[in-house]
Amino acid sequence: MVTYDQIYDVIVVGAGHAGCEAALAAARMACRTMLVTINLDAIALMSCNPSIGGLAKGHLVKEIDALGGEMAKNIDATGIHFRILNAKKGPAVRASRAQADKQLYRIRMKRVLEQQENLDLKQGEVTSLYVENGELRGVELQSGIRYLSKTVVVTTGTFMRGLIHIGLNHYPGGRAGDQPSVGLSDQLKVLGFNVGRLKTGTPARLDARSIDFSKMETQFGDDLPQPFSLSTEKICLPQIPCHIAYTNERTHDIIRSGLDRSPLYSGIIEGVGPRYCPSIEDKVVRYPEKDRHQTFIEPEGLNTTEVYPSGMSTSLPIDIQIAFYRSIAGLERVEIMRPAYAIEYDYVDPIQLHNSLETKVIKNLYHAGQINGTSGYEEAAGQGIIAGINAALRATGREPLVLTRSQAYIGVMIDDLVTLGTQDPYRMFTSRAEYRLLLREDNADLRLREIGHQLGLVSDDEFDLFTKKRRMIAEEMGRIACTRLVNSSSQLTVLANRGIENIQKGTTLEHLLKRPDVCYADLAELDTVSRETPQQIREQVEIQTKYKGYIDRQLQQVEQSKKLETARIPVNLDYASIKSLTTEVREKLSKNRPDTLGQASRIPGITPAAISILAIALKSSSWKDNGQ
Repeated sequence: MVTYDQIYDVIVVGAGHAGCEAALAAARMACRTMLVTINLDAIALMSCNPSIGGLAKGHLVKEIDALGGEMAKNIDATGIHFRILNAKKGPAVRASRAQADKQLYRIRMKRVLEQQENLDLKQGEVTSLYVENGELRGVELQSGIRYLSKTVVVTTGTFMRGLIHIGLNHYPGGRAGDQPSVGLSDQLKVLGFNVGRLKTGTPARLDARSIDFSKMETQFGDDLPQPFSLSTEKICLPQIPCHIAYTNERTHDIIRSGLDRSPLYSGIIEGVGPRYCPSIEDKVVRYPEKDRHQTFIEPEGLNTTEVYPSGMSTSLPIDIQIAFYRSIAGLERVEIMRPAYAIEYDYVDPIQLHNSLETKVIKNLYHAGQINGTSGYEEAAGQGIIAGINAALRATGREPLVLTRSQAYIGVMIDDLVTLGTQDPYRMFTSRAEYRLLLREDNADLRLREIGHQLGLVSDDEFDLFTKKRRMIAEEMGRIACTRLVNSSSQLTVLANRGIENIQKGTTLEHLLKRPDVCYADLAELDTVSRETPQQIREQVEIQTKYKGYIDRQLQQVEQSKKLETARIPVNLDYASIKSLTTEVREKLSKNRPDTLGQASRIPGITPAAISILAIALKSSSWKDNGQ
């Protein structure tokens, strides 16, 4: 084994969405970083749906951007169909989503990585971690070279012992066209990690030239596409529509006829699939009462005929795939360019992680992405940027960054994973966040931009723009709180035209804006200063004014929970010695090893009484934190 002559601060293994964010974060924090992946031409490849964002996922992308990550900028530069989901609902559940030009997305991200200072890109397969005398010192490649580093971030995606299934045929692969990673997961088991098996899948890719789109519903994007990133001024690529089609009873009959050759139903697949994104055969079997299922026919790019039938993932044999796709209106003559497949892969139980994403088993080792049991590009990228930040902080002798459940969806996701673990691929939903009114897409910068700047991930120029925006919001909130109606004839006319009567003279603009039938645009008709207010300031002022009571209530809840969230539990605490805890509670705490009392309180089966006993034990004990 040859040892390379450069000692890195951070080595990132894998260049999917988690790996890209981890490597960029570490390098931008002035750490000497190496990103190693099996295929440099597959950096940030969208293996499944070529889209970014969606319900709750859009929140993650905005948070990554606020911290100084790259995903939002990348989709803005390569997006070809932008939509705001839940636009007519409350601000907490509105979500941005965009289709990407799949190849442009990959190419641009690779270019960003190549141009990043302090970052070396290497092609190769990491077959093992280099551990010497119990200390992590780097990684070893199949090619016979060893790279040394202070920290390592593992983001292997679906590659660890990846196995692809199409009907009863199966073969090793990290995804179609790529070799799996072999050896690393076996070593992780030997080192003491609990390794499990998960499964995911993808639909076939269809040839648009063989599709009759006139038989489908056309879905256009928003007339004025809204960027994801705070740094993007406008969307420049041409925008193209998607189309909606539906399965039918004949489709379902064909699918049922192939279940005897389905690896999912014949017991060949061992891994647990995603609960919230089931395959089409799963949908047909689980919901026999439904006579149709919807699919979005989504373009994969501006210069390709390949399209993606969303919601139609399957591992059925190819002859069944051809038959059921062709049973759908508009797809009667469709040609499959790439068959659908399922993939099984190894993951590591995330309860073996701290909230920093450092492993509890090996110091200076971080896990991010699907190795932690998550699904989705956005979930992976959110973990990636945190793992990269914390690896860089560790390499430079600084305290880790831990985002709380009240700060970010990223914090909710990581806390869910490290506290509860997961038995099936974890997907983010707004319903997972108890403080979701505080964690909106529109205020991600107000929550996280300052953190990104302190870390060195947000430039001074970008931060200056943010501080100007924050100041303008505060000033406008103060202004409308003390600006009063004089009930001039023009003001009364505007109010009457909107059906608003009996407004007393001296009513503040703030009080008026709290009414459900008044929006900030109405203030602009009543008040000359309001007409000059920029749109992004208007949005924040309106939301903060209308939802102030609810927001204040959630802030109070956050304040009440702070004692638990900040009460740290020593890593060497012997739970067996706390005899007043039940045996069940002691076993659960010993298994999970929570970092704080707040984290312990969210472990299933840990009662408030148990938390009180634990808090008393911590105060009275002589336990000393051994520096996790």
